[in-house]
Amino acid sequence: MSLTLNQLLEEGTDRLLKAGVDEAALDARYLLLEAFHTDLTHFLIERNRELKAQSDGSVREFYRMLELRSARIPLQQITGNMEFMGLNFFINEHVLIPRQDTETLAEQVLKDYKGKNPRVLDLCTGSGCIAISLAKLGGFQSVAAADISSEALKVAQRNGEAILGKDHITFLLSDLFNAFETDERFDVIVSNPPYIPTEEIRKLQPEVRDHEPMLALDGKKDGLYFYRRLAEESRKFLNPGGTVYFETGYDQKEAVSKLLVEAGFTKIRSWCDAAGLDRVVSGVYEK
Repeated sequence: MSLTLNQLLEEGTDRLLKAGVDEAALDARYLLLEAFHTDLTHFLIERNRELKAQSDGSVREFYRMLELRSARIPLQQITGNMEFMGLNFFINEHVLIPRQDTETLAEQVLKDYKGKNPRVLDLCTGSGCIAISLAKLGGFQSVAAADISSEALKVAQRNGEAILGKDHITFLLSDLFNAFETDERFDVIVSNPPYIPTEEIRKLQPEVRDHEPMLALDGKKDGLYFYRRLAEESRKFLNPGGTVYFETGYDQKEAVSKLLVEAGFTKIRSWCDAAGLDRVVSGVYEK
């Protein structure tokens, strides 16, 4: 029986549709390109040609990945990578998959500190995508990144070495500031903390609810637990005039801004993501 890449793609799309996968056709295409180690241009050229015998391994790999995706395992965990700020990051089940929404935070820090060299701390670093992007694209020479998960830190360190080389970023195992010396000071503190209310997590898509780390999702009862801690504790680790940048849920701008004001922060600003939703809040601590 002859088989073409196009027929494989149609079969894969059908399987993913039946599994309830959003954007089934797009995901099937990504998996096909990954399995055959090819790109879209070559796929379009070769899509109607019969596959050769040496393609059997690639066909089996495509079916294996289809089975995983049909079980609602995220595409990025299957392929093991995700692009963020134009950089390629290794991803597994121990870290939150970088979202385009989070680029809003990184882009604003890069804009505010262009041509400068601030001392930066990234809390809840996960894959390291924020810290590494700031170091790489901003040329910041003093960047630290911390996470409570040792498995997440392994991923962040792997990404740091792949993108920046060794010893460019300081990685620490820490529950927010717990591992830091009391005299540590930073010019910029950034964080994309867990911010989904506990009861809301069960309503999320299976890809997120069942396969992304709960530690990176659960913001406790009202989703604001980590913002309370960050607002209170960040000021102790900032240089005078230092700034915090926090990613927030689309409906948390006002609450997080209030927490910052109550903690003594001024010059509160906020930005929307590409979809027009509130996504980042910042504040300056002058004392």
